[in-house]
Amino acid sequence: MAPTEWTVDDHLAGQPASSVALYRRFIEMVEACGPFSYAVSKSTITLKGTRRGFAGGKPTGRGLAAYLDLQRVVTDPRIISSAPYTNRLFVHQIRITSADQLDEEFMGWVREAYAVGQGAHMAGPA
Repeated sequence: MAPTEWTVDDHLAGQPASSVALYRRFIEMVEACGPFSYAVSKSTITLKGTRRGFAGGKPTGRGLAAYLDLQRVVTDPRIISSAPYTNRLFVHQIRITSADQLDEEFMGWVREAYAVGQGAHMAGPA
């Protein structure tokens, strides 16, 4: 018996419409940055750039559980934790519970994470 392959639709199924709407808005924000691909597992939906994964998330019963890989630590009430991933990257676990939290500041973080997916973290100091 072949293992079950998880899909985006599997993560959306059975979730509150408000949480699915938050996930879709998050994806729209990433799409505004440029092309990316999906790597879907049972635990999350990872978004990948040309060099590496840079973000991910899934709808939950309480909203959107997401993460962004950034080159700096960001402190904000939406961020439930941040931890070093490598010497140059910090993974930020984020909880979004309302559409107004997906604001311009959040979009800036998405742009930064997207740049990581394209390899920005591999460049030397300016």
